[in-house]
Amino acid sequence: MNLKTLTIGLAVASVATLSFAKPVAYTIDPTHTATVFTWNHFGFSTPSANFSDIQGTINVDNAKPANSSVDVKIPLSSLNTNVKALDEHLLKADFFDAEKYPNITFKSTKVQKLTNSKYKITGNLTIKNVTKPVVLDAVLNKQGEHPMTKAQSIGFNATTSFDRSAFGVGAYVPNVGDKITVNITTEASVPAAK
Repeated sequence: MNLKTLTIGLAVASVATLSFAKPVAYTIDPTHTATVFTWNHFGFSTPSANFSDIQGTINVDNAKPANSSVDVKIPLSSLNTNVKALDEHLLKADFFDAEKYPNITFKSTKVQKLTNSKYKITGNLTIKNVTKPVVLDAVLNKQGEHPMTKAQSIGFNATTSFDRSAFGVGAYVPNVGDKITVNITTEASVPAAK
């Protein structure tokens, strides 16, 4: 085999490997993931609250980003406004009705790579059994080996907004703002082989 034949063979093998490479499944780390949402309160202030204990998977295909996907579950029991009475009220039927609908979910339907670090992730957000499309503007922070765990890891920040009334959580609109702005930060890692 001459050098030219070997070079062509390696190139074909490389293309074949990329073509059949599967997305890498990263499991979300709930201890380094937060979803913070804000709203307007009678025009006087912009309070915020957050969800924790977020669970899910980020599937990443670096060769074909359109094959990537996100699947997330947010337990309403993790809601924290730093005001106990407000937490309790938001979980009641006139807001989230958490006893009947204990989770918020997001499942992507389309992933677009805009630049080396910016992505547009379209997906279905479900709150109180109402599903509507939303778009996340996401930024890739880092991808590689985690210096502490040595696991292959990835981290993103993302933002989105939507009208809460569209999901049946419209109590006190318009005095308490309808538009909810959401800021997300997450780390996810490839689980260790068993």
